[in-house]
Amino acid sequence: MNNSITDIQGIRVGHASDFTGYTGCTVILCETGAVCGIDIRGSAAGTRQTDALSINHIVEEIHAILLCGGSSFGLEAAAGVTRYLEEKDIGFNVGVIRIPIVPAAVIFDILFGNPKARPTPEMGYKACLNAGETVEEGSVGAGTGATIGKLFEISRAMKGGVGTSSIIMPNGLIVGAFVVVNAFGDIIDNVTGRIIAGTRKAEDSLEFINTANSLKSGIVKKQFGLVNTTLGVVATNARFQKREITKIAQMAQGGLIKTISPVHTTFDGDLVFALSKGDIEADINQVGVLSEFVLAETIKRAVKKADGFGIIPAFRDITKGWKTTG
Repeated sequence: MNNSITDIQGIRVGHASDFTGYTGCTVILCETGAVCGIDIRGSAAGTRQTDALSINHIVEEIHAILLCGGSSFGLEAAAGVTRYLEEKDIGFNVGVIRIPIVPAAVIFDILFGNPKARPTPEMGYKACLNAGETVEEGSVGAGTGATIGKLFEISRAMKGGVGTSSIIMPNGLIVGAFVVVNAFGDIIDNVTGRIIAGTRKAEDSLEFINTANSLKSGIVKKQFGLVNTTLGVVATNARFQKREITKIAQMAQGGLIKTISPVHTTFDGDLVFALSKGDIEADINQVGVLSEFVLAETIKRAVKKADGFGIIPAFRDITKGWKTTG
């Protein structure tokens, strides 16, 4: 097993990264189909084809999820994923053709790198070609330009990224997660309660200011911007219908609540996709609780593996003497 969302049979993950413009995209392929639900809590989400995830929609399964940088511009990369799947004759059968169902969601990474750089259809296609069971973590793919702790914008922020992990139960039940961490708030170790990455006191400081406490004291972010978002995907090999897997997506949001502070703000587009791909019989509440747990662990992994590229600090730059106010 890979300690990854790819421990769910039939799921593969691929990245395409632009390390010059600092953006990228990540595809989660489920080519034989998967039941999918979504829960959106942030006020600044950017999505494509998520209407297909409604319990009232005729489509029962999706074939890929695309997560990408570039804000709304980055949604164009989904065309490359659609082309890849069409070439393999994968999609919703409408008689004369099969239409790939590819929900997509974006983060705003434009302020970290080149604002004119964004994922393209070619990058979406490349991510599919790169897809496999081994998943690179950190500042790659959709996490290439991800940042966290932006009460005072990028200059006092830290680097975010992507992560994945899984949990396997004795009866064969598997729950895995993948996440892109690009949060407005700080990242909290939910075991110790300490901030592990977030807004810093000054540009040359490695000491945290504690974003939530700053907001409580009256410091506010007035500038409008869609500069944040944490995108989560949880998956299980248990069999669920669309209504049930949507509930699991809602429960998985607890992973964000436990590790990001503040979370679900007007500056965030936080959302969680949930996938059911398998035949294991399982209790919906058990899978929901496991999804919350594994998503929280994955958020911490994403931050701990991030790379600041020498532009802003990342967790890996922390030394033993780093003090926090959190």
